[in-house]
Amino acid sequence: MGKRTITTKETPAADAVEAKAALPTPSKSGKKKIASGILNIEATFNNTKVVFADKQGNVLFWSSSGSLGFKGAKKGTPFAASKVGDVIGDKAKIAGIKDADVVVRGVGPGREPVIRAFMAHGIEINMIKDTTPIPHNGPKPKKPRRV
Repeated sequence: MGKRTITTKETPAADAVEAKAALPTPSKSGKKKIASGILNIEATFNNTKVVFADKQGNVLFWSSSGSLGFKGAKKGTPFAASKVGDVIGDKAKIAGIKDADVVVRGVGPGREPVIRAFMAHGIEINMIKDTTPIPHNGPKPKKPRRV
């Protein structure tokens, strides 16, 4: 059978304890404070998606009515959109956001409820901009039906 090695339990070395203490600890002062940002709303007939970004366009947090658990036709309702605005307003309040610019895309029923629910958290709206894509002539229409 072979030689056996005898192992003994030792206390952790002082070097290992010092090495653990030397690791940098995450501090709250390392986070940058953001006072304002851009609220991007995409309101379609089937869903409402909301993204909150800082002034440079870096996404801070997002939500949609589908991610909140609404399914099917209920995702496109104004009630689902107001819940999305409520969630984003909570996150923005916790992050210390004071004011925001709003950019709205789409013609869905969730355009206004998101803004109303977001404003209910005490965040000031500086401007509202509508960037809904508008076709300038667009594709060729279908041929008329011959009955």
